[in-house]
Amino acid sequence: MRDTTIFVHPTALVTDAELGPGVRIGPYTVIEGPVTIGEGSVIGPHCHIVGPCVIGKNNLIGHNVVIGAKPQDHKYRGEPTRVEIGDDNVIRENVTIHRATTRGGVTRIGHRNFLMVGCHVAHDCQVGNDCTLANNALLGGHCIVEDYAYISGNSAVHQHCRMGRLSLLSGCSAVSKDVPPFIIQQGHNTVRGINVVGMRRAGLTAEQIDAIRRLYHVMYLQNLSVPTALARIEAELGHVDVVREFVRFVRASKRGICGVRTSWSDAA
Repeated sequence: MRDTTIFVHPTALVTDAELGPGVRIGPYTVIEGPVTIGEGSVIGPHCHIVGPCVIGKNNLIGHNVVIGAKPQDHKYRGEPTRVEIGDDNVIRENVTIHRATTRGGVTRIGHRNFLMVGCHVAHDCQVGNDCTLANNALLGGHCIVEDYAYISGNSAVHQHCRMGRLSLLSGCSAVSKDVPPFIIQQGHNTVRGINVVGMRRAGLTAEQIDAIRRLYHVMYLQNLSVPTALARIEAELGHVDVVREFVRFVRASKRGICGVRTSWSDAA
């Protein structure tokens, strides 16, 4: 039977916090409420959690993690903002997650994400479910990271950028434009291929993966403008759901998407 005893180390400082059954708070951790921590979550030593903040169930938060600190934004004037974290996340040593900037704003982390050592999630970011941020991955303010995205070690995503579902940013890369679903991006704003391994692991069918292969050829290898490529993709592959997802993402892009050699800014 699972131990539901709440444990707070004698050296921890906890004020205005609601702790669920089985929560464990490590030594020298400081929690400044209002903070809610869900059942079974473990907070390691030397952490600092600042409310308003809600942390869900069964999260593992490692050493020296900071959650809910003030945003690194010159516009911030102390407005009431917060952080919300879902269930079953692993947040390793020295991760920082900052609260939002504007009044009532939220920095949000979903469920089952893995944030490795030294990651930074800036103010107002929205991270979906089942994402991985490898060591020292950085998200600028207002980034959106959709489900199953993978950001490799020492990589950076510029503020206001989006990473689509099952997209992958290779190690030591940087992006200042949106990364569409299923795409691998490497270096600086350069597309390198499609995330076949990730799609298979996520359970996409052979038909769906083949459609993305064909989409990639039209979108990135035929030197077409973005509007022309999208029109051809819709005509030839629009019956496949993942293709429609890709097209919707590109059409909604405000920062533009990247090409194989140079970045494209006319994502319309």
